[in-house]
This record gives sequence, C-alpha cells and structure tokens, in this order.
Amino acid sequence: MQVLIVYDSIFGNTEKVALALKDSVKEPHTVQVANVDAFSSTLLAGVDLFLVGSPTRGFRPTGAISTMLKELSQDALVGIKVAAFDTRISIKETNSKFFKVMASLFGYAAESISKALVRHGGTLASETHWFIVSDKEGPLREGELEHAQTWMLQLLGV
Repeated sequence: MQVLIVYDSIFGNTEKVALALKDSVKEPHTVQVANVDAFSSTLLAGVDLFLVGSPTRGFRPTGAISTMLKELSQDALVGIKVAAFDTRISIKETNSKFFKVMASLFGYAAESISKALVRHGGTLASETHWFIVSDKEGPLREGELEHAQTWMLQLLGV
C-alpha cells in the first residue's frame, strides 16, 4: 500500500503525529509525508491511502489545509482510501462552558477534513482520529504518539 500523509502544524504537535504515523509504516508499504505547503496533486499518483491532519484552530482546520482541500479537483480522490486527524485540547478537561458549547456546535478540524475528502471522491478508511495536546500550544499528551502508531497499523491492516 502506498500512503501519503499531508499535514499542517502551528506549534509542531501535528507534525509530530504525522511523523509518528510515517514511522509506523513498514515494508512492503511505502509512505510519503508532506507539509501542506509542499503538497501538489501530483503526489496523489499511485496513492492507496491519503491521510490529512491539522491542528484545530477556531474549531476548523488551518487555512492552508482548507485551501488545499478546496483546490482539489472534484474527483481527485476517487479510488483512494482517506482518513483525517487533528490535534486538539481535551473537551473533558476544559473548565470552559463556552468552549464546550462551541465545540459541540462547530466540531473540530478532523470532521470537516473528512467531509471534504469524501466530497472529492475518497472512501473513508477510518473514522476521524484526534490527538490530545496538554495546552493550546502543547505538548502532546503522553501516549499520543503511540496512539498514532496504533492507528496507522489498523489502517494498514497489520
């Protein structure tokens, strides 16, 4: 299986998750990781599994990820399995009622990424996944990189 992981990262947490996902891919599978700024639709050639990740910013993906998804052709992902992930703070641990209401109304980055991937013809390989940061700038909570590796192995069917 050929895997492509595209991500954006503000404080480095989403990049760490993307790299942990990459490190879980072993032969005979292949993997390429690209920051969203380096993405080109030519990278999709031959890809079997396309993962897209973003930090949650204002209950949405970053502008760069949103733009990348909007610029994909309507059928760019036909025949490709897709999955989305994000980094976020834990809603269970926040003491903000306002934050809890906003998150319930608007969701997180991974949900909108997933919907966009399907709109462009992708077939969901997994429900959205998220990785918890300890504060709005991180670091990632202990165990989240292992969580990423486990998820990738599930996606690969290992």
